[in-house]
Amino acid sequence: MKQFAGVVLAAGLGTRMRSGTAKVLHPILGLPMLTYPLAALRTLKPAKISVVTGHQGDLVEAAFNGQPDLVFARQKAMEGTADAFKTGLAALGSFCGTVLVVNGDMPLVRKETLQSLFLSHRKGASKNSLTIGTFVTDTPGSYGRILRNKQGRITGIVENKDASAQQRLIREVNGGIYLMESEVLPLLDKIRPKNAAGEYYLTDIVALAAKAGLKVEGCMVSQVDLMGVNSRRELAEAAGVLRWRTISGLMDSGVSVMHPESTFIHPGVKIGRDTIIYPNVTIEGSCRIGDGCTLFPGVRLLNATVGKDVVIKDSSLVEESKIGDGCLVGPFAHIRPGSILKSNVKVGNFVELKKTVLESGAKAMHLSYLGDASVGKDVNIGAGTITCNYDGTNKHRTAIGEAAFIGSDTQLIAPVRIGKGAYVGAGSTVTSDVPPWSLALSRTRQRNIKGWAKKKK
Repeated sequence: MKQFAGVVLAAGLGTRMRSGTAKVLHPILGLPMLTYPLAALRTLKPAKISVVTGHQGDLVEAAFNGQPDLVFARQKAMEGTADAFKTGLAALGSFCGTVLVVNGDMPLVRKETLQSLFLSHRKGASKNSLTIGTFVTDTPGSYGRILRNKQGRITGIVENKDASAQQRLIREVNGGIYLMESEVLPLLDKIRPKNAAGEYYLTDIVALAAKAGLKVEGCMVSQVDLMGVNSRRELAEAAGVLRWRTISGLMDSGVSVMHPESTFIHPGVKIGRDTIIYPNVTIEGSCRIGDGCTLFPGVRLLNATVGKDVVIKDSSLVEESKIGDGCLVGPFAHIRPGSILKSNVKVGNFVELKKTVLESGAKAMHLSYLGDASVGKDVNIGAGTITCNYDGTNKHRTAIGEAAFIGSDTQLIAPVRIGKGAYVGAGSTVTSDVPPWSLALSRTRQRNIKGWAKKKK
């Protein structure tokens, strides 16, 4: 494919969002809206992408800073899309070739859409100088209308607010993406703000190119792909489309999603074959889930890695942690960041972990908190066990050796070590290390006072 560059227009105010956040930074399935058109562009390997910022430009640029294929161009005054495009072109320097223009509020644009635009642009012996992505709709609304002559050739675009009553009946509309060759670009200097908005419209370059005898064509693309997001309602609509695309792809790859309408899965998630996802499951960020897992209702995973044949029961939360093959988690478990469950670990109901490693075969089945702990192989953690890891100033670690047994209602006052094979009696408060194969008891001797209750009554 001939070398080309992209210009993404992301300077708009987004007033209809009624928000203090720049429109292109509003999240859709966990990612800023601008992420999606950039990702589609990158699939075609442009030499450079110029992102035109304006409103809250510092925040937009900071959100995408450090991406080497991007250059940023700040539109100083909101004087229209043609001015924004000129600003973006200037940031490309001496680049000469094909320029693809996309709006930053088009999260649904796909690589297939851009590829079809390129194919249309370069087909035949006489290549296009300018190609416009268009679609036909029965509700053209605020879209610019495509003007054609009697021979069907495109002669221009008229914006809705400038269109006559007759022109507003036109059903072919401008989708907002363009491919331009270098011979078109000098025409930008001829654009004038002679319109209802008093702005420099990029759409005016179409009429200028047609009058100059340059070849201008339209390429029909999906209306959904070119949907612009200008309001909270459209933001939710776009998120719904992206969510369905993601879930459909997973189902095609062998994942069972029992109720797609109530399931939320971010686009970057990877899930293995024969995994079953129950209703009301949310999988966010860059999760990786192996084959043959079962996620029951109410499960939420965030940037988690889950092995094969894992069962996560109802209403469990796993954040930035790793769960090994064959583990059982939940119900109502909370696996906080930095935790690692090796193979065949069981973490049951109302158990909370934080920066804790459970080696293979370890179990903590009921009502326990394990924070900043290392738990050896085949350890049994009794119900109500707490690692007291915080002294009010610093966090301290607890280490429990292989095959140790921790009785119910035990408090382990960190820093403390429980040796291999050691037992801790139920109800104990452990303040010092327990040697291997020892029994630790710290509860007081039971005392029965005969007749006390009868006297009290």
